[in-house]
Amino acid sequence: MSEEHYLELCENPVQFEHASSVNNVFFDEANKQVFAVRSGGATGVVVKGPDDKSSVAFRMDDKGEVKCIKFSIGNKILAVQRTSKSVDFINFIPDYPHTEFTQECKTKNANVLGFCWINWNEIVFITDQGIEFYQVFPDRRSLKLLKSQNINVNWYQYCPETAVILLSTTVQGNVLQPFAFKSGTMSKMSKFEIELPVVPKPAKLSLSERDIAMATIYGQLYVMYLKHHSRTANSPSAEVVLYHLPREGACKKSHVLKLNTTGKFALNIVDNLVVVHHQSSQTSLIFDINLKEPDSAVNTHQPVLPARSIHPYRIPLSGYLWYLQVKLPPTVNLLQDKGKLMDFLLRRRDCKMVILSVCSQILEGGEKGSLPIVATVFDKLNQVYKDYLEAEQSYTVAMESGPSRGSAAQKRPVRTQAVIDQSDMYTHVLSSFTEKKDISHKFIIAVLMEYIRSLNQFQITVQHYLYELVIKTLVQHNLFYMLHQFLQYHVLSDSKPLACLLLSLESTYPPAHQLSLDMLKRLSTANDEIVEVLLSKQQVLGALRFIRSVGGHDNVSARKFLDAARQTGDQMLFYTVFRSFQQRNQRLRGSPSFNPGMKPYCCSQMFTSALSRASTTLSHNFIVWLISFILYLSP
Repeated sequence: MSEEHYLELCENPVQFEHASSVNNVFFDEANKQVFAVRSGGATGVVVKGPDDKSSVAFRMDDKGEVKCIKFSIGNKILAVQRTSKSVDFINFIPDYPHTEFTQECKTKNANVLGFCWINWNEIVFITDQGIEFYQVFPDRRSLKLLKSQNINVNWYQYCPETAVILLSTTVQGNVLQPFAFKSGTMSKMSKFEIELPVVPKPAKLSLSERDIAMATIYGQLYVMYLKHHSRTANSPSAEVVLYHLPREGACKKSHVLKLNTTGKFALNIVDNLVVVHHQSSQTSLIFDINLKEPDSAVNTHQPVLPARSIHPYRIPLSGYLWYLQVKLPPTVNLLQDKGKLMDFLLRRRDCKMVILSVCSQILEGGEKGSLPIVATVFDKLNQVYKDYLEAEQSYTVAMESGPSRGSAAQKRPVRTQAVIDQSDMYTHVLSSFTEKKDISHKFIIAVLMEYIRSLNQFQITVQHYLYELVIKTLVQHNLFYMLHQFLQYHVLSDSKPLACLLLSLESTYPPAHQLSLDMLKRLSTANDEIVEVLLSKQQVLGALRFIRSVGGHDNVSARKFLDAARQTGDQMLFYTVFRSFQQRNQRLRGSPSFNPGMKPYCCSQMFTSALSRASTTLSHNFIVWLISFILYLSP
């Protein structure tokens, strides 16, 4: 069976000169920059980042071996560590002195393990005896100590997204102390202990920096422990244990990822997925901590998909830095549970077209696809759709009412690709699905009604084009009895566009005309449309009676009704309508006469029409009316 790769390397990696005896390579996780330092910087430093703005090349004096090198945010200040006692700084701000300046750590006999830029002008030194938080003044070429904390440190980790530094303390190294930084302040968070599978005797460092990683997953900070060996003989395989680290409160063990194998591993976070790379098998596993496993403990997770290798890539001799990417299309056939597949896809970044293709795939399976599965998928989509609509509405209300008291300004909700609206479903799935010839029309109609049911369940207003699709499908298969029932029991909601569609079906299904009128009447906002419909059918008296029934007779155009009556060729009908408007004029203005603009119209249209019939046998009543009409028009 051909292997499907759901992991791949990005198309445009960052290229740099690989490490050698004359070239040292460093990576800054915060700015995603690679530093290639030749001969201590004397023959050049080349910095490559994810974009042109973060890439730069320069030279600096060779003052010894470079242990660590990082830019502050925006490439404003360069920090270089060459000794275990101090860090050197170089300004890259225009018009500032370019001369290096140095800052030694404050704690006596301490060794600098490394440093982290918190902001463009804030930096933290991590020593083996604690941390020191400084503000950098590039114009004065000096640093000011803001705060420090003495604590035994074995190693450290830094999460730039949350500005949290994690320190390993105690002899065994498994007691971790986090510190949070924000707006020039340093806060000590609750310390916690990593559960070691075996406690060594005598005590020694048992938890190394390589066993721990920090990452933000679904907006929450986690400390991930790569547990290579299990304490129990029944579970000899490795695990990844996730500890949730909140800004306030205690850090707690929250998730366990079962790797089901042993050996060396590495971790990545891609699109909120934990990707675990197994060295010996050259395969990777992905875990989604928001997917609940039905047959295991709440926070225990198995791999979402079977193990696969990263898509092969020809690697040249020069150095390359890739971003790892998840390819969603291969996952569709690897995850058979469609409900679980939909949960997985809805949380991914570029998911829209894949989700829509899955919907089409399920529906094209016909009744084999099972309506309950279809219903489950629709409900999952519409839940996300509804959440977005509510967030958008809440934002709109907040903006209209002005800034709320005592709270920060509300941010406009971001419409992610997971929001599949009715237009998306209609355009990419349902409209083509209804044209399928090899699928039962009963199943097609059931699917359409299931989608409408789901929208109604989440109180989402159904767009008229979905109802139109239902009606057209019913008409196409001559299911008029079902159409009548859907309208009679209001399964299809009333709307003007729907009423107009029903009117167009009159030649195929005569009762559609009355169904349309009934719908327009129920709307109570479509009086003008009802009048137009009745007049177009030459039901002039019916239109007149209707406009009277809704109290609109005093405001309608007499010309519209008289012209419609004239076009029928019925003299008595014309006379009746004419007299009706005369009576209206008498009641409103005390005179039966029409407005000045109507008299020429009456004379040229109605009188000429009457005279054209003079050669025919005219009724007594019509002759009487004609005489009175002529007398009325006379000056």
